[in-house]
Amino acid sequence: MAAALLLGAARGFFGRSLLASPEALRLFTTGVPNSFRVREPPRPKVVDRWTEKRALFGVYDNIGILGDFLAHPKDLITGPKWLRGWKGNELQRCIRKKKMVGDRMFVEDYHNLKKRIKFLYKRFNRTGKHR
Repeated sequence: MAAALLLGAARGFFGRSLLASPEALRLFTTGVPNSFRVREPPRPKVVDRWTEKRALFGVYDNIGILGDFLAHPKDLITGPKWLRGWKGNELQRCIRKKKMVGDRMFVEDYHNLKKRIKFLYKRFNRTGKHR
């Protein structure tokens, strides 16, 4: 009697092994066919390692060592006066430009700059991370 109980427990609750019978496997299907497509990994991109930006990366990193720390790399940046060695968004950039060179700008350019600042103020006040 005890052997029959153990045999019944070994076969499973319904009297047969659920893992061995194909009928039981069909009871637990997901409805998806067994064949599925395996995608290939993307091809490596062809990258030009000698573009001007990559070739000149880090050129001025040793300016302090070779120049007795007299010049900072930001002093070597060429561009508008209000942008040299400075970082910020468009609104901050326009405000900085207005402060630094606004009195020497042409009337139409100054008017367009003020319009842009007004538009950006409204935009940043309505949307953005600060809300």
